[in-house]
Amino acid sequence: MLDKRRSKAILALSLPIIGGMMSQNILNLVDTAMVGRLGAPALAAVGLGGFLNYMCVAFLLGLSAGVQAMVSRRMGENKQAEAAYPLNAALILILIAAVPMTLLLYFLSPHLIQWFNPDPLVVEQGTPYLQARFLGLISLAVHFSFRGYWSAINMTKVYLKALLFAHSSNIIISYVLIFGKLGMPALGTYGAGLGTSISITLAVFYYFYCALKHTRGYGFLESLPSKATVKQMIKTSVPSSIQQFFFAAGFAALYWIIGQVGTEELAGANVIINLMLVGLLPAMGFGLGGATLVGQSLGKKNINAAHQWGWDTVKLACITAALLMLPVMLFPDFVLRLFLTDQTVIDLTRLPLQLAAVSLGVECIGIVLFNTINGAGDTTSTMKISFALQWIVFLPMAWLVGPYLGMGLTAIWIGQILYRLVFTWAMIHMWQARKWSTIEV
Repeated sequence: MLDKRRSKAILALSLPIIGGMMSQNILNLVDTAMVGRLGAPALAAVGLGGFLNYMCVAFLLGLSAGVQAMVSRRMGENKQAEAAYPLNAALILILIAAVPMTLLLYFLSPHLIQWFNPDPLVVEQGTPYLQARFLGLISLAVHFSFRGYWSAINMTKVYLKALLFAHSSNIIISYVLIFGKLGMPALGTYGAGLGTSISITLAVFYYFYCALKHTRGYGFLESLPSKATVKQMIKTSVPSSIQQFFFAAGFAALYWIIGQVGTEELAGANVIINLMLVGLLPAMGFGLGGATLVGQSLGKKNINAAHQWGWDTVKLACITAALLMLPVMLFPDFVLRLFLTDQTVIDLTRLPLQLAAVSLGVECIGIVLFNTINGAGDTTSTMKISFALQWIVFLPMAWLVGPYLGMGLTAIWIGQILYRLVFTWAMIHMWQARKWSTIEV
């Protein structure tokens, strides 16, 4: 049963995060719909480029988990004056690492695309998109660290406002840049990537403004972080960074595997993933909101309350996912035609999309508990399980049933579903064991 009081607390934290994530997903869907008009190679290239971008910046994105775990614990311990110290440490680490990474990855972009998909049309369309995304690498890393901060200090509405503004602006920017409106040259996939980078940068400017205005009392940018804070940030964040990297690299490898089956299958897989994010992102948002409540409860030394927050969050996430995926299960062709014009691609995408939608309600349990365990600071255990299931079990199986046996996109996606269900079982087992409650951050 849902507890009304606890549900309200979860919703107060999670809904702004979910709103921001859904606005990101709407942006992705709009980009997918616009790029889809450029043809299947362009759609496949943007999907591959997006995951390559995520893979390459994953080591910086992992700082978000460290920021949220450490800041929420300080809030629970009533150390508000030190709450922003972990964020200060994350910003310093980003500044040191992101500038050389941006330069290096920009020039490596053509080789990265070609390595994962040698199709000349995909390389031609994917290279400028990936280069444009890498121009926003620093902003993306800062954005995720701030997301952890706003969640941990119960100010998630800042995150929502920033992204709503940035993403609504990006719909216009991307349209103008992709198709060459208002006297601008038609930049195609480069315009799609550049629009995304610009939108995230706008959000980051707003974050700094709000942090300086509202959280100076928490120690934001008041001084350089101490050596101990930086060390703890690295200790907490590195396992999450490794997990993020291999998770994103796993998706890039999956794109490579599906690309060996065919470009049409790759275009269909890109649409499936973007549609599944409609249900997955709310679960991630609930998980991040729950992670804050778990971290704060652990700061108060109340382990039972922390444990219950996890299950209360799971209930809300599963109900939400089931409602969002119902239209996808019942009307797959109508949904697919919003993004695809080729009937052949629609036909091969229909069944795996429906299967993915059916399984999503259960998969949300694992997503929520994964985030709450990270929020408690146990990022090492989640990293090990995520890596083993994805790289040792799923990806070899996907290659076997896909390119080797020629069983197609449906068989690959059945493997994806089975892998995520086993992952969910593992997260449930970890949550019930409560090892996460002993982690010090």
